[in-house]
Amino acid sequence: MTILHAIELLGVAVFAVSGALAAGRRSLDLLGVVVIATVTATGGGTLRDLLLDRSPVFWIADTTYLYISIAAALLTVVYARYRHPPDRFILIADALGLALFSIGGAQIAENAGYDGIVVVIMGTLTGAAGGMLRDILCAEVPLILRRSRIYATAAIAGVIAYLALQPFLDRTLAALLGMACVAGLRLAAIIWDWTLPVFSLPGGKDEH
Repeated sequence: MTILHAIELLGVAVFAVSGALAAGRRSLDLLGVVVIATVTATGGGTLRDLLLDRSPVFWIADTTYLYISIAAALLTVVYARYRHPPDRFILIADALGLALFSIGGAQIAENAGYDGIVVVIMGTLTGAAGGMLRDILCAEVPLILRRSRIYATAAIAGVIAYLALQPFLDRTLAALLGMACVAGLRLAAIIWDWTLPVFSLPGGKDEH
């Protein structure tokens, strides 16, 4: 198993947990939990593979991703029956999944020989799209679109840090530091309510 493969598997598991918890908050049945968890875990990578014309899509080529997603969802259901997850656990799980998938997606685009800006976009898309699909299916405004804490910006910063560190460090170490950057920024945004400046036109409907 390569390091990239291990990162993707771990990212799938973490995102599946966040999807299962989101489904639980909407009181969905067991099938609904599995569907939301799987879409959350595979949505970003699926969109990335379609845009990069990678065939077959990663979870079709290796069904291990599906098994891990389903297992993580079911284990989350069992755990939640006996212990109530902390209110912020879904945000923490999402932050870890964002970090793992952003760098993993960036490495896939990088290995395919794409330019740096495409690597950044694909890394961000891989990390953020699954959570966006989860929120849409759960009838919530996606985190990436909310006027709230830093989200996609953390993925962008982490991928840029990963690329910038490669001339000076081993690629694996650069990847780990990039993940730490993504997770650190996202968790800091959750704890201290960090947000980006808001653009608002005078006299607009959303002016406060």
